[in-house]
Amino acid sequence: MTTLLCATVVQAALLLSGADAAASETYADAHRAAVATGKPIVVLVSTTWCAPCQTMKRHTLPRVRANGILKRVAFAVVDPDEDSELAEQLTGGGPVPQMVMYHKTSQGWVRQKLIGGQTEEAVEQFINEGLASDEAEKKAEAAKTSKRAAADRATAHRSDPASEKKAVRKG
Repeated sequence: MTTLLCATVVQAALLLSGADAAASETYADAHRAAVATGKPIVVLVSTTWCAPCQTMKRHTLPRVRANGILKRVAFAVVDPDEDSELAEQLTGGGPVPQMVMYHKTSQGWVRQKLIGGQTEEAVEQFINEGLASDEAEKKAEAAKTSKRAAADRATAHRSDPASEKKAVRKG
């Protein structure tokens, strides 16, 4: 009984400290998910020694996660002290904490960033704006694809020898 109580207290302490699923979400996993699903990638670049970073990981992100917004993106946390090359690529050598969002466009990946300790509202706004931009890009690309397909069909119809023969027979 004591062991069960102790385990429950430890689990509750971990959840309250923010050491939840966010800590186990790697960049590699988020990248795979983004490629597979087309979702944007959101990465929090933070260290263990940075107070604003810890505030975001322990307080801000659990609230954002509870609101369901992180389900709409592929999410990861990267620590520059553990993976300096990746952190450099993600932030361009910028300060921490830094939240970076990448979404794929027809011209490649676009990066947006949010620097410094942020509130729940600021993080949600950042993600929502990125998602809106991503949706607008997808709609614009779909419209271009649709127009190209229609133009291709019209061109194919005009150059189809069978349709020319039918036109000749009718005429």
